[in-house]
Amino acid sequence: MESAHDDRFWSKVIKGPRPNDCWLWTGAVSDDGYGRYWIQTHDGGQQAVRPQRHAHTLLTGEQLPPETILMHSCDIPLCVRSTGGADSHTYPGTQADNLVDRSQKRRHANAHTWRWRGVGRANFAAQSRQLRDALKAHGWDESVIRPLMSGHDPDAPTLF
Repeated sequence: MESAHDDRFWSKVIKGPRPNDCWLWTGAVSDDGYGRYWIQTHDGGQQAVRPQRHAHTLLTGEQLPPETILMHSCDIPLCVRSTGGADSHTYPGTQADNLVDRSQKRRHANAHTWRWRGVGRANFAAQSRQLRDALKAHGWDESVIRPLMSGHDPDAPTLF
């Protein structure tokens, strides 16, 4: 049975219409381009957590150790599809695993193929916020969402 807290979390997620689509976070976005969600701690305080990590806990019941990170197979920072199963877009790993994954996918600073290569932290966050804002304004509209997910600015002038 879902709690009001769970309802609050899932109200900030828009799931794509196809079976393997991302589930995208529409709440707060931190300055690194990843989502941020505030939860209440056991002592009555508040703590900011990554939404994909919170989704993982809600969907699997597994509380990951602090040193374990969730890596994205879809490479969309706002994706919270963290089911723990074969349909999950995130999977647990170490920071070392994440660096290897980044290099293999050519997302490192010297790569030339990754869609957001060379994008500074502020621009990376701005792109995530642009995607989030488009989702909030238009829902899952393929003509709006897909270009933003691939790192293309729909407002950028074309060459021809």
